[in-house]
Amino acid sequence: MTPLDGKTILVTGGTGSFGRKFTEIVLKHSQPRKLIVFSRDEMKQQEMRKDFADAAESPMRYFIGDVRDLDRLRRAMTGVDLVVHAAALKQVPSCEYNPFEVVKTNVLGAQNVIEAAIDCGVKKVLALSTDKAVSPINMYGASKLCAEKLFVNGNFYSREGGARFSCCRYGNVVGSRGSVVPIFQEQRKNGLLTITDPRMTRFWLTLQQGAEFVIRCLGLMKGGEVFVPKIPSMRIADLAKVIAPDTPVKIVGVRPGEKIHESLVSEDEARATVELDDMYVVGRPDPWGHADLPPGRRLPEGFRYTSDTNSVWLSPDELRALVAQQ
Repeated sequence: MTPLDGKTILVTGGTGSFGRKFTEIVLKHSQPRKLIVFSRDEMKQQEMRKDFADAAESPMRYFIGDVRDLDRLRRAMTGVDLVVHAAALKQVPSCEYNPFEVVKTNVLGAQNVIEAAIDCGVKKVLALSTDKAVSPINMYGASKLCAEKLFVNGNFYSREGGARFSCCRYGNVVGSRGSVVPIFQEQRKNGLLTITDPRMTRFWLTLQQGAEFVIRCLGLMKGGEVFVPKIPSMRIADLAKVIAPDTPVKIVGVRPGEKIHESLVSEDEARATVELDDMYVVGRPDPWGHADLPPGRRLPEGFRYTSDTNSVWLSPDELRALVAQQ
């Protein structure tokens, strides 16, 4: 048995990298009543149908819509038990250039998902977030921080026994759209790799790990938590050496809105966070704004979970193995 057996599940942004992997894992290991892909691109849905057909005997359903459209979300969520909210604009340079569009999708779209879920009697909604939401310095991170707050505090809008909202926050995903891996592989063909700063570090996990973490958190969530997996760090310079060991590297400088290191739990946030064996859980706020901490180990004063102070690092061999899987 899994927490998804017999459930009707809707995934916003379901044709993206995460949505496809999530669908693959759910269909392989669970028996959902329905699995609804909600996205705005008909061509991507048609491509996804080739791998996950929506024949009469299949639980798959495809629903064209945009999280900016509240009425369409309400129609799509009718009869839905669980929602995974993965729809977002996330390319940092594009978000910097199109800030109004980012707010419409990442912030107002989050509000629409919350309102539709409450109106339609959805039981649980889990939203995907990012390390860039912690102490954000770019438009994408700021919009995801706002979305996190909407989902966490959206529980106050739901009646007793109604919809519950939580978030998963994790780092860079190997092989996702916009990942540095395909960029380095393409640059290798041209004989020159570009790195913004050789000191740069990032948290890293695979699509498989991200999707499995989300499924686990759907079973654990009570509403209001932010779940953060314990994942390894890697150095961008090490990744470049693994992908193209004999290719010259040019240092081009940090781009606007880019950090040298990322954070998954800030020092201030850590006071409302507990540690489990494989994750950190930022506590649920009560109606007066105090953290309602789940069972777990309290973190020491001054703790922060950042990519440069992480205790677990990917070795060159581990990086090579991850790249080879893509």
